[in-house]
Amino acid sequence: MTPRELHDDAIVIDGLIIAKWNRELFEDMRRGGLSAANCTVSVWEGFQATVDNIVRSNALMAECSDLVRPVRTTADITRAKEEGKTGILYGFQNAHAFEDQIGYVEVFKQLGVGIVQMCYNTQNLVGTGCYERDGGLSGFGREIVAEMNRVGIMCDLSHVGAKTSEEVILASDKPVCYSHCLPSGLKAHPRNKSDAELKFIADHGGFVGVTMFTPFLRAGIDATVDDYVEAIEYVMNIVGEDAIGIGTDFTQGHDQDFFEWLTHDKGYARRLTRFGKIINPEGIRTIGEFPNLTEALLRRGFSEPQVRKIMGENWVRVLKDVWGQ
Repeated sequence: MTPRELHDDAIVIDGLIIAKWNRELFEDMRRGGLSAANCTVSVWEGFQATVDNIVRSNALMAECSDLVRPVRTTADITRAKEEGKTGILYGFQNAHAFEDQIGYVEVFKQLGVGIVQMCYNTQNLVGTGCYERDGGLSGFGREIVAEMNRVGIMCDLSHVGAKTSEEVILASDKPVCYSHCLPSGLKAHPRNKSDAELKFIADHGGFVGVTMFTPFLRAGIDATVDDYVEAIEYVMNIVGEDAIGIGTDFTQGHDQDFFEWLTHDKGYARRLTRFGKIINPEGIRTIGEFPNLTEALLRRGFSEPQVRKIMGENWVRVLKDVWGQ
């Protein structure tokens, strides 16, 4: 089987895409052979604005039903693959949309949300992000984790502080994830995770999606798809081949104003960081180039079964553990 044949045959899942929603994005997902993707519908927004985002996303997906389909269960991922479509799973990068209402967790589950990051870089009612002094998981946060476990929404810790992350891992009865992170063992950065953090989440049944966001990669903006694979290999050597997947963090189609919104607390307040130039690794600049990742993994010496696990099979398994279906 050639690398392209393997890619076309495999379940391919991107654990985090925060790109600009339009038909062109969905067409590129099809070019890239994505079976499913966790697509962000909330970062700094509260309840109402997030519902509005979901309404707009639902309308666009209905208009583009020849390309995409909604994902509520792992069976929907299989169906998307069989139909030659990409399954779209809604995700949050911040629990802010729950506001102070535990009941909103189930409401969003019913609207198709399957993964929620507990904090986005800074403090919220649940806990603390990675750019702020970490006070740990709040009492209210423990109730949110329990409710997410109950209804079947996966806890994501990618932008979350180390102490809050550890306490979520210990509090959750279901597997949790870093949906999109890189190892600080290759580059020190507040958003990257230490070897100990990676081992801790894996030892507690958790999951790691590896991102390719170049500000966090060792080679920075000079990175290639092979540098991305180096990071995947590094993480796999810590967490094992069954607890790892892809979470690119594709921001395709967004302009500088979007990154300004992301990098200021609450979208407008103090600046948290500067990314500098935003360019994806050579060889996987766009979602349509996803097959190059499969080829690069094989070139690095990963076996075909390992590539299938990394590209999507592991995501399917852990999502089924959390969702129950």
